[in-house]
Amino acid sequence: MSLPATTALDGVTIAPSSALAEAIGARDAIFAMTRTAEEAVLRPAETGAWSHALRHALAARIAARNGLPDLAARHAEGAGEHAGLADPGHLPDGDLRIVLAFMDVVAAHPRDVTAAAVAGLQGAGIADADIVRLAELNAFMAYHCRLIAGLRLLAGDSA
Repeated sequence: MSLPATTALDGVTIAPSSALAEAIGARDAIFAMTRTAEEAVLRPAETGAWSHALRHALAARIAARNGLPDLAARHAEGAGEHAGLADPGHLPDGDLRIVLAFMDVVAAHPRDVTAAAVAGLQGAGIADADIVRLAELNAFMAYHCRLIAGLRLLAGDSA
């Protein structure tokens, strides 16, 4: 059985004749929707304040925070001049500091996100539409990281 081409399956060892491969094959539409969502979040036609490269850096940072170094490396490849931001231990000075701090809290401790955090972004001059774009990126990456971890667990890989 051939598996769908998607980053969700990259790095997951799945035996072609396994029950997991069969289950994935039967859910090709879900993986197609995942690919579509990934494109929409990481490479949208309308980027707002967040370039494709910066989006990849943020995605790499979120993947690293979720213990998925291979996914982090994959996204870091598309981060270009923003590759240094992929390191969760790096909080630069300047305009991106508040964005990274916000993304880190949303990625690691979503319950701790408060209206004050959003107000901080607004106070830094970030438009509401761009705050929504950050939330969309974080939501997709949360789903993607959990999907990959789940697939690895089902495949018997260490996650």
